[in-house]
Amino acid sequence: MVYIKTDQQIAKIKKSNIIVAEALEFIEKFVQPGITTKELNREIENFILKKGARPAFKGLYGFPAASCISVNDVVVHGIPGKRKLKDGDIVGIDIGVELDGFYGDGARTFLVGNVRPDIVKLCKVTEESLYKGIEQARIGNRVGDISAAIQEHVEKHGFSVVREFVGHGVGIKPHEDPQIPNYGKKGTGMRLKRGMVIAIEPMINMGTYEVYIDDDEWTVHTADGLPSAHYEHSLAILEDGPVILTKTE
Repeated sequence: MVYIKTDQQIAKIKKSNIIVAEALEFIEKFVQPGITTKELNREIENFILKKGARPAFKGLYGFPAASCISVNDVVVHGIPGKRKLKDGDIVGIDIGVELDGFYGDGARTFLVGNVRPDIVKLCKVTEESLYKGIEQARIGNRVGDISAAIQEHVEKHGFSVVREFVGHGVGIKPHEDPQIPNYGKKGTGMRLKRGMVIAIEPMINMGTYEVYIDDDEWTVHTADGLPSAHYEHSLAILEDGPVILTKTE
């Protein structure tokens, strides 16, 4: 089910997304060697609650935490726990917020201390690919135009695109149609319309695109144990082009 949003609904969805963006900015100073992923999650949850909102991921499909925190070879859906961050790690933090019945969703990969140049490049290319995808999120374009732009940029730099997990519609529910893959062909897929709100989220691996899910039934790892990066924005498709909603005021 694809929900076409009114301007009033988009304004409300934007409020929840601003809290997502603020939470990602807020947590950056805590991302230091020695902190546990559980402590990061607690800070994020408290921040969201203080804003009068609710952490949308907590309990969603049974997920046990307020945020997904994914370190190094964990692609997405890492469950916060006792793991301590170390110098040289990268950590993807994915946050969902519900405010007044509307949802926001965003993610960033943070560098912990001194990170190897090839891993820094992975993060840079992943973030760049997100913006390449956003550029294509225009009325009349197709989902495949977003997908192809991301894939082309990533593979040009020798990295690989995760197939099993994709972006999605967002706003009235935490996950809506259409699915937004990070790989595909230009000119294919659903046509984009004014009032669609989507979350674009490239998940990019240093090595193989293949992944596996841990015994906890949540944590997604790269099959070869090499690092993975993840960036995500929610955006509205309007007359003048895409408007990123996961931005602080």
